[in-house]
Amino acid sequence: MVTISENKINEILSRGVSEFIDPDDAFRQKLLKKTQGEYTKDIIIKLGVDPTRPDIHLGHAVILHKMRALQDLGCKVVFLVGDFTASIGDPSGKDKTRPEVNQEEVEKNMETYLDQIKKILRTDEEVFSWIRNSDWFTSPFDITLPKDYKITLTVQKGSETIDVPINPQSIEGRALAFDESRMQKKALQKKNITSVSVVNLLWTLKHITHGRLIQRDMFQERIKKGSELSMSEMLYPVFQGIDSHILYKIYGSCDLEIGGTDQTFNMLVGRDVMHANNEEPQAVMSMEILTGTGGREKMSKSLDNYIAITDAPEDMYGKVMSIPDELMVEYFELCTFTPNEEIEEIEKSLMGKNKNPRDTKMRLAREIVALYHGEKEAERAQENFIAVFQKKITPETPIEISISKGDTLLDIVERLKEKNLIASKTELQRLARAGGIYVDGERITSLARPFSATATLKLGKTRFVRLII
Repeated sequence: MVTISENKINEILSRGVSEFIDPDDAFRQKLLKKTQGEYTKDIIIKLGVDPTRPDIHLGHAVILHKMRALQDLGCKVVFLVGDFTASIGDPSGKDKTRPEVNQEEVEKNMETYLDQIKKILRTDEEVFSWIRNSDWFTSPFDITLPKDYKITLTVQKGSETIDVPINPQSIEGRALAFDESRMQKKALQKKNITSVSVVNLLWTLKHITHGRLIQRDMFQERIKKGSELSMSEMLYPVFQGIDSHILYKIYGSCDLEIGGTDQTFNMLVGRDVMHANNEEPQAVMSMEILTGTGGREKMSKSLDNYIAITDAPEDMYGKVMSIPDELMVEYFELCTFTPNEEIEEIEKSLMGKNKNPRDTKMRLAREIVALYHGEKEAERAQENFIAVFQKKITPETPIEISISKGDTLLDIVERLKEKNLIASKTELQRLARAGGIYVDGERITSLARPFSATATLKLGKTRFVRLII
């Protein structure tokens, strides 16, 4: 049992929150009783993600840190991977139809997401679960089986148990393969599988009017511009609402859904669907959206104004230092655990003339790096930043890596990753394309260039490596 004050709970439910919809104060009271040991059922917190991009940035982390705070109060997070809805494309914030994502890419990105969230969320079974919504939105005839796929049915013949081969392309074979592949059965050990049929969908649509959907601001804007608006996009909020209903059936409740302010409409439709099914509707928490490093638009990979939680410590530190001064308070509130009282003092000091905003920003950068890489790496990143940008010198003690004569950057990718200098081979390729790799001061664009002698490698603006033959 977690002992916590009501004021602390109120802070968790308000800090960084744009809108919290909790009619009759039901969720907050449930949360308070949970911390006092009076509520013994799981409190289920839903986060739905369409895994169309593999990296999590600080904007995503705002929501993940809120969920971690709720985990620490005893709540259970359900990470809903929208591999089915990713094929439709969430129209939120889009002025044109979003391209579909193939299943292979979805699967790859999904694995990356699950690996990255461990930096923030607890993933032990007591407070965490994840599931794909293709688990209930697909049928046996939607799956593709390999040509050499084999399946058997165990039957009792008299006193003997035998395995009878089944044609995997038959109705029986596909039904068996489908049943065995469901996460509800394999991972969650559920005996009965919950699924959504066309009949279920049509029943739900009877309870949601066309007028309600078409009033959505982004749909109205698309219509006024004469842009395309597909029926699949129109139905996206309904599918998301059905997700909440299905989670209620699988986990016993779906108490709160969290998302950005661009998801408020979709999450409210979830309340409508649950109400239509005579279930206790979920509360809705819309989190403020973090501004990108450029200071104008929301943080986004497509706008290249993001800070990934897998960025190397030096890069993360440098990117935070590059944000406009007027964003510092927002970043302290949404990206750190600095107490509200201290943030208020920081805001006051920044308005004064005696405080150097650079010192405050260095504190901000260090706190953010420490969250994802630890205090030691944060200290090293700060020292490196001071050496490179304030003293205008190359660090005296760069990281050293031993290589063999003739090795290329492609040959030492794993060693660079071990030293937290890059997150992946993809990042190294991106740096090369952007002209961000230097060897002894000379810009190089080919990762296949062999090293014939000891050299100083510079990755991006702040990462220095001594490659020793």
